[in-house]
Amino acid sequence: MTNPRFKQTAGKAIRTVLLGWLIAGTLDICAACTQYFINTGKGPQNVLRFVASGYFGKEALSGGWEMAAWGLLFHFIIAFVITLVFFLIYPWLKKWIGNIPLMAIGIGLAAWTVMNLIVVPNSNTPPIHRTTLSILIAMGILIVCIGLPLAVVMARYYRKQRT
Repeated sequence: MTNPRFKQTAGKAIRTVLLGWLIAGTLDICAACTQYFINTGKGPQNVLRFVASGYFGKEALSGGWEMAAWGLLFHFIIAFVITLVFFLIYPWLKKWIGNIPLMAIGIGLAAWTVMNLIVVPNSNTPPIHRTTLSILIAMGILIVCIGLPLAVVMARYYRKQRT
């Protein structure tokens, strides 16, 4: 027999993770596509195919919308993992970093570090040239589009859990 309070708490936790995931994932991919458009004048398909190339390799870069769809799926899977990990470690982080803006910076920089120093180098994506400015812009996007929404959504959830 399941405790009704557990069901209610689990449901709220699941909704919180899903909300954070959809907000952060959507903001991040929109920002990445916007930045790409500003830099190249090209649409989002190339960004999404690049994400797909992490699994499919260089062939994804010349693929059509099906590869872009794979890229979008992979993007949201990665965003979900980041959201879930942050949700699980939030209580611990809250003890060390009580400030939402600092937490957003930490989440964004952690996401950038894991993606750019671990995930991407160990995937099938072709190497890309990065400048200091492009790195700082990418970090800023992750801080604002992933770190900040997740910090706010999780803080709200855990604050309600205490009451």
